[in-house]
Amino acid sequence: MNLIEELRWRGMIQDIMPETEEQLKKEMTTGYIGFDPTADSLHIGSLVPILLLVHLQKAGHKPIALVGGATGMIGDPSEKSEERNLLSEEVLQKNIAGVKAQLERFLDFNPTLPNAAEMANNYDWFKNILFIDFLRDAGKHLTVSYMMAKDSVKKRIESDAGLSYTEFAYQVMQGYDFLWLYEHQNCKLQMGGSDQWGNITAGTELIRKKCKGEAFAFTCPLITKADGGKFGKTESGNVWLDPKRTSSYQFYQFWLNASDEDAEKWIKIFTFLTRDAVEMLTHEHRMNPSARVLQKTLAQEVTRFVHGDEHLAEAIATTEKLFSNQHAPAENFSADDLESIEGLVKIEFSRDKITGGIDIVSFLAEAGIVPSKGEARKLVQGGGISINRKKAEGIAVKIDASLLLHHKYILVQKGKKNYYLITAI
Repeated sequence: MNLIEELRWRGMIQDIMPETEEQLKKEMTTGYIGFDPTADSLHIGSLVPILLLVHLQKAGHKPIALVGGATGMIGDPSEKSEERNLLSEEVLQKNIAGVKAQLERFLDFNPTLPNAAEMANNYDWFKNILFIDFLRDAGKHLTVSYMMAKDSVKKRIESDAGLSYTEFAYQVMQGYDFLWLYEHQNCKLQMGGSDQWGNITAGTELIRKKCKGEAFAFTCPLITKADGGKFGKTESGNVWLDPKRTSSYQFYQFWLNASDEDAEKWIKIFTFLTRDAVEMLTHEHRMNPSARVLQKTLAQEVTRFVHGDEHLAEAIATTEKLFSNQHAPAENFSADDLESIEGLVKIEFSRDKITGGIDIVSFLAEAGIVPSKGEARKLVQGGGISINRKKAEGIAVKIDASLLLHHKYILVQKGKKNYYLITAI
């Protein structure tokens, strides 16, 4: 199976330029994807482009991971309702270093390989380009009408926020990236999310007009959730690839809690399981959905890929401790157990307030488990809070010293999977 066939059955192809599949069959091809350094860690929304590069390399082609040190100073208007704040150079450099370190874990950079992966930073070529030279070399080849026709540009121009010239120039800069890599690295392919199609084709247009060359491209559909929610978002915010931001337990739980419909789709996209293996798992799951075999396999495969076997083992151990016997009393946990359970949100709270007795609504709000007393009241009344594995029966519940486990801890559960370890100090 060739690369495009492999990606098609996985549901990872949306737009594709003519002759792209033929080019990839013909010879080892260098392809790239850009990563926006808006934070010092990528989140799971970046997993698809990472996986595209991994599939590219597995198929015998050469991947380039481009970190947008220059374009990151501007911001891509695609899928954005308003212009974002510009990052300082200090913050940007910190973010670039973090993103590079993550990307180097997923691709093979062994220089002895003919298709060894490479890193690139577009600041390296943009920092020496004079504005007038950029206008002559790139700007003259893309007409305003061509750029205005892009959906991302049209949406922003028609919105109340409008579109600054800075953002309008983004697609020319991204197009120039492709041109530079084409000229200096013989890079003939660009990949990305479907929201990038306009920026990507600006690059193929530049290459065609300036170099009389031929370049290729394809995009992957943007990942959606069956319930209409935003992929990669939880109640706590983004699901990050950095375990310091999102613990391996929380990461594992995100995939484990996928709906049946999402799990059937995501098992193909986010794992490297073969078609036969996926079809067998899907059949097994449909025969017995309550066993959640798809979700368990998905969570294990993605957590292993991103965090490694050791962190996967920790995530499974934490899950078993917290969920294997929900009826076991919290007193069964030793102090070491409570301290070592990976993934719990740890919060320090006044011992004096606990020993003096504090109502559960004030306790939840003051500990920061919920943002307000109003929300705390609703959660408790709706049965959404458990204290030491016992459901809080109402807002009259008092939090006092009798609830301290080992004279020090209180285990709070919010909803089905959010756990907090309160330490009295």
